[in-house]
Amino acid sequence: MENKMEAIICSNVNKSYGKKEVLKNIDFTLEKGKIYGLIGRNGAGKTTLLSILSAQNPATEGNVTWNGEKIWENRKALDHICFSRELSTNLYGSGVSSLKVKEYLKNASYYYPNWDQKMADELIEKFELNTKQRINKMSKGMLSMVTIIVALASKADFTFLDEPVAGLDVVMREYFYHKLMEEYTETGRTFVISTHIIEEAADLMEEVIMIKDGSLLLKENTQDLLERSYHVSGLAEVVDQAAEGYEKHHEEKMGRSKSVTILLKEGQELPKGYDVTIQPISLEKLFVSLCGLDD
Repeated sequence: MENKMEAIICSNVNKSYGKKEVLKNIDFTLEKGKIYGLIGRNGAGKTTLLSILSAQNPATEGNVTWNGEKIWENRKALDHICFSRELSTNLYGSGVSSLKVKEYLKNASYYYPNWDQKMADELIEKFELNTKQRINKMSKGMLSMVTIIVALASKADFTFLDEPVAGLDVVMREYFYHKLMEEYTETGRTFVISTHIIEEAADLMEEVIMIKDGSLLLKENTQDLLERSYHVSGLAEVVDQAAEGYEKHHEEKMGRSKSVTILLKEGQELPKGYDVTIQPISLEKLFVSLCGLDD
């Protein structure tokens, strides 16, 4: 199957609202045929970044390109990009909230040229959605179902999802992850998933993009990142000796004991010969270490 989309390149993107800087010097490339996880704390700038990558919001400085073409006001580029935004009460009064589900999805089908109505119908049935219900009468979980339908049925080469499983129970979350992976395997589409439920989605993420305070903290292959991330614990003075010379994050003391997260750099090996406990770390724990309150 031909994948027309080669890459989206985000070049030196800044976004400010008045004097408030929301995004600062964001540079990265989204390659075709990957699932990316976009993670960061509330207010880090994730939703703003996705809205700029999909030309729903202009950057204050910098450019976003698709196949070398700027995406802003470029219909050809936007035909390949879908940002299925999280539906919530902040849309009330916008005209969207009074639409029935079937009207909202009909509008989406006009907007996305590769819309797959068969898939949309299948998902409606699976989610047991009442398409005659109005958006403003729906629960958070139902709203998530609608955003998932738009994202998957859009068939856009690059598809961005913002908190897609918010309000869904564990059975429906598992179904979504399965359906996403099935669609990715069959089509080679690229997905960017922004989520706070990190551990559940970690296995889907080939690469992780971590945003902290509006800046790009890292963009790395998820497995490679986890293979160089470790939790070291033991007596404080021994942990300090063992962690000397490593990139350290999230040091915690409790009495005479201490723990710290270390990240190995290229060529570095784990500390040896120290009476400390060294354990692998999950993506969620690593995120807390890198973006926690005290770091």
